[in-house]
Amino acid sequence: MDSDVPPDMVEPPVAVTRQPDLVVAAGWVLTMGDPVDGVHPVIPDGAVAIADGRIVDVGPARSVVERAGPAPVRRLPGHVLLPGLVNAHTHLAMTMFRGFADDLDLSAFLERLLPVEAAVLTSDRVRLATRAAAVESVSAGTTTALDMYFFADAALTAADEVGLRLLTGPVFLDGMGPAQMDRGRVVEWAQGWLDRHPARPDWRPVIGPHSTYAVSPDLLRDLGALATDHGAVFHVHAAETATEVETVRTMHGARPVEVLESLGLLGPRTVIGHGVHLTDAEIEAVASAGASVAHCPASNMKLGSGLARIPELLGAGANVALGTDGPASSNDLDILGAARLAALLHKGLAIHGGTGDATNLPAAEVLRLATIGGARALGIDAAVGSIEVGKCADLVAIDLDRPHVQPVYDPASAVVYAAGRGDVTDVWVGGRAVVVDSDVMTIDPAVATADLRSLQRDVLSL
Repeated sequence: MDSDVPPDMVEPPVAVTRQPDLVVAAGWVLTMGDPVDGVHPVIPDGAVAIADGRIVDVGPARSVVERAGPAPVRRLPGHVLLPGLVNAHTHLAMTMFRGFADDLDLSAFLERLLPVEAAVLTSDRVRLATRAAAVESVSAGTTTALDMYFFADAALTAADEVGLRLLTGPVFLDGMGPAQMDRGRVVEWAQGWLDRHPARPDWRPVIGPHSTYAVSPDLLRDLGALATDHGAVFHVHAAETATEVETVRTMHGARPVEVLESLGLLGPRTVIGHGVHLTDAEIEAVASAGASVAHCPASNMKLGSGLARIPELLGAGANVALGTDGPASSNDLDILGAARLAALLHKGLAIHGGTGDATNLPAAEVLRLATIGGARALGIDAAVGSIEVGKCADLVAIDLDRPHVQPVYDPASAVVYAAGRGDVTDVWVGGRAVVVDSDVMTIDPAVATADLRSLQRDVLSL
């Protein structure tokens, strides 16, 4: 896939002289910018100035406040300010199926769930379920999510209502939805959707073929060409389970990532959901192509799928992001929880006969997977993913001044190993305050809760 950024995806930097609308001052600012001499940038008593939805100043609070003049200041002592978290692989509307198919492996999970999905899904139900998922997501500090689910326009409407930046697009499975059409009509339909949803600096459309076992190689190749032509994310499940790998080998004579590589579908805008069972050669192929793996530790462990080789991927230079998978398989949309689980799993578990390694995925690095790593996977890292002048003001404040977190020697470690989504107090998406003092400003969470109960009744009525 083409690594070039379309010309219309480039914006000039925001002038730091722009009068801020707001200054957010916190006990620490973790910028998640590139490390300097191996040290991740941390600004104690830092602040961020926002104007027209963009970051226009970052630095020590006293200096930023002074330069901001009459701008109002939101003071959050004892808090750490991070870039908004990125969920790089999820199926948001599956909130309506949370708890419906627990304690099953992936094959049994899909066998139970797919017929119910086919019977119950409508545009309006997906809208309600996605809206509830968006409320859950922003409450937990997620500002951007890469979704793979049906009725993409309904999902976009729901996410916009809440204030979540949602990257999504048409999904493809042979024998379901538009994939029942002949290949030419499927491609024409997908192209029409992409034409109506052009890429912009902080957002890209998505082409979502489910997997190499559920979509034919010819259609995969056509969809990859469409994604390249439109600057879209190519979002696909691959190597999630050992059974899948053997199934694809039987079908196509090659492993899932090998199939993608042979079709020219590994590239900088490719996001591989899960990537649990990768060989050394596949890890090198992913890294060399600039593709990304969305690591979903909670779902992989709950489904018994295995543990992805994340230290090896990072060691090879591959980009890795974090995902929750759908809330029917992981049961929540908690990226902070995924970050902690990833750090602990990759330290403590022996892989391929080795021993654990406590230096794997240190706190600052796993937070990079949850922020700038996700933004890079989605191809929007020029606009989001770190706290830098010129980027969108996607910010999350986490209260570290609580008994279960104190004392704080290192704010990154405190976030990963002690804090949690319940400590998120404030969230901004593009400068818009969507969570203030732990309250969602856009949608009453009680409405989302009632919607999910209603959707449960629809599912049980089948």
